[in-house]
Amino acid sequence: MRILAVGDLHLGRRPTRLPAGLDPADCGPAAAWARAVERALALGVRAVLLAGDVVDHDDDFYEGFRALEDGARRLRAGGIDVIAVAGNHDGRVLPRLAERVEGVRLLGRGGRWERAVLEADGERLSVWGWSFPDRHFPSDPARGFRIERDGGLHLGLLHCDLDARAGGYAPTARASLEAAGADGWLLGHIHVPDALHAPEPLGYLGAVTALDRADLGPRGPWLLELAGGRVARVAHLPLAPLRRERLALDLTGLAAPDEARDRLLDAARARAAELAGAGASPEAVALHLALSGASPHADAAAALLRDEAADLPVPGGARWFVAAVDNRAEPPVPVERLAERADPAGILARRLRLLDAPADDPGRRALLAAARRRLAPVAGRAEYAALDAEAPLT
Repeated sequence: MRILAVGDLHLGRRPTRLPAGLDPADCGPAAAWARAVERALALGVRAVLLAGDVVDHDDDFYEGFRALEDGARRLRAGGIDVIAVAGNHDGRVLPRLAERVEGVRLLGRGGRWERAVLEADGERLSVWGWSFPDRHFPSDPARGFRIERDGGLHLGLLHCDLDARAGGYAPTARASLEAAGADGWLLGHIHVPDALHAPEPLGYLGAVTALDRADLGPRGPWLLELAGGRVARVAHLPLAPLRRERLALDLTGLAAPDEARDRLLDAARARAAELAGAGASPEAVALHLALSGASPHADAAAALLRDEAADLPVPGGARWFVAAVDNRAEPPVPVERLAERADPAGILARRLRLLDAPADDPGRRALLAAARRRLAPVAGRAEYAALDAEAPLT
């Protein structure tokens, strides 16, 4: 039996700060949901599980209805069930949608645990779910909950704030989940996916596409393969139509600001090859550049990369663009000039110059004497006795 697990969808939300000519509808949650539906049909899964925040807001009823209904209709035609729980964003709207969209079953309505039983290919799976009854829920919904083991595999589907001690988003103790008796837990709420592993996955599925600037790296649904009454395999499918990537660029040795473009293009093309090898095929890739190194052209290069590169010539069909530039590169400054400053860098530069002074220089001798006093207690520790080292800084 195969199951496709989908984390936070947030139907109705649209990505922002996209370059001209790139339609937000092609990169947003509805497009991600369409991709997940296509993959579910291609893989012949038994069910698609939705871990809450399927819809972004109460006001997104119509947009959520349109996308959810279209996907559920196609899945139902392929013999695939859709099982969902409500999160803090859609605690009010998802129950209304589930009543109107044929093929979507909502578990745990009103904050009560409920299960759905699935069977296929000799496997039996019970999915246990709990839904937010409103936008906020201040208690641990899994505390005291115990699964009724009656054969087959048991998985929990929950939208919660794992390991939080308090708060309004169902703060849930890991110990509560472990004590419930499930064979695994598929969680929604945090957009960064956890590293889920067979045979007992427990953690966040993550968002299915980049929803904000913090959503860096792979996003998409998870495929679970069940065999022999256990989770035999777990795989993350990087299906996000919009992917945000952190790209490091070392500007050391730039002869001119324009050379930063060449380095950016080379790095972007290398990353594109990596993504293709991982099975990712996004519509667009937003690059968050991290500039480092030392160059007299660092500031000019950063300004150039920030203002241009709206459509990089990267093979593969996706639109690549620069979304943000974090400039940590610095212009090279001689030690002599640094030593004139009164900040910590200046203090360090003056000490470095003292170390290059003649051995009988009073300042050098005072610096080394102070260092010896500070290092002597450390060098005298028992754990270093076997080194048979001389006194420090002799």
